[in-house]
Amino acid sequence: LRDAVGYDAPIMIDQEGGRVQRLRSPIARDWLPPFDHAEQSENSAVVFHARFALIASELRALGIDSNCAPCLDIATPQTHPFLQNRCYGRDADRVIELGQAAFDGLCAGGVVPIVKHMPGHGRAQVDSHLDLPHVTAELVDLEQSDFAVFRHFNRAPMAMTAHIVFDALDPNAPVTTSLQAVDYLRKAMGFEGFLISDDVSMQALPGGLQDRCNGIMGAGCDAVLHCNGDRDEMIMVANQLPAPTDAMIQRLDAFLAFRDGVRDADLDIGAMLGQLES
Repeated sequence: LRDAVGYDAPIMIDQEGGRVQRLRSPIARDWLPPFDHAEQSENSAVVFHARFALIASELRALGIDSNCAPCLDIATPQTHPFLQNRCYGRDADRVIELGQAAFDGLCAGGVVPIVKHMPGHGRAQVDSHLDLPHVTAELVDLEQSDFAVFRHFNRAPMAMTAHIVFDALDPNAPVTTSLQAVDYLRKAMGFEGFLISDDVSMQALPGGLQDRCNGIMGAGCDAVLHCNGDRDEMIMVANQLPAPTDAMIQRLDAFLAFRDGVRDADLDIGAMLGQLES
């Protein structure tokens, strides 16, 4: 893959553990869903650090250097089941604690974390793979909960957007295609890293594929994520996207520099396995 594009490109994967786990036994360890693992652990921060360090070591052994995790959405009783047990907790402090442990664990194993789904997907009551979630909460409430988590991680080198409408940011478009919402992420939230969309194939986004790509780039995202493996669609997306701006290239260079700083990590596998028993 890297030879094909002519540079040491990042290779990404969704390896959260649990339902969202692209590599499974015998290639990689199977894990409990994150929410369940946290609930069953006495020292969940230590366990999450070890969990994601071990995940990272398995990815690095295959040459994969970035992982779409941690998932920093806050679980609520109304959170749609597609997301609920992928969350780390029910309040901002808990999600920040375990999200930081996961972030640090991935780095310790030599893999760059990609935080998601910015600025928070936990209030979604429908599956954004199929429908567009809509949140009417006031901005003051969001900034004390969902948004507070992502503000804590505003120095992350890369983040993935949420396909979700927040009336408090833009009642007319999901975050991924909203200029106002992405502007909020950049300015009010202070996120300076590389911003990728969630999967452009998900039905939460309105319009056809071309309109979606235009909307994503017009909103200020740095890259379109296309995940369904349809070759014709991949070609269409690649041909549709504009040349990267200088700002996009600078953010990508910062991401690659972060990656190069962690990729040769020397992980003590035995110690991490011991921490799993905490």
